[in-house]
Amino acid sequence: MTKSDQEKRHYQRILYNTDAVLTDGDTEMACKVIDISLKGCLLGFENKWPGNPVNCYPLRFTLSNEVTISMVLKFSHGSDTQVGFKCEHIDIDSITNLRRLVELNLGDSEILSRELDALCGLSEK
Repeated sequence: MTKSDQEKRHYQRILYNTDAVLTDGDTEMACKVIDISLKGCLLGFENKWPGNPVNCYPLRFTLSNEVTISMVLKFSHGSDTQVGFKCEHIDIDSITNLRRLVELNLGDSEILSRELDALCGLSEK
């Protein structure tokens, strides 16, 4: 990614390596969260991702013993074993926990405020 591509990005990616479960109907697929933002995530799979790019997929992962993030994702980009997804829906508890994770990793509340404004459609484009 070029510097200008990074400058255009509204959402900072947080490198966060953790186990996760992506659900496709009755099938649960083990995966790894590679990075995450307020807008989506990059997941790694042991084998080629078998999903359909038009479907939505619930994702669940744990930050700590008591904190779980759940969101519904839709395919964005990628192939084979690394796939990017856009967040289509996230519940209030999960977005609160994700916001806190982003805030702690960014170390700058101004950047977080800009990202939240962009997420809500309040920022100028």
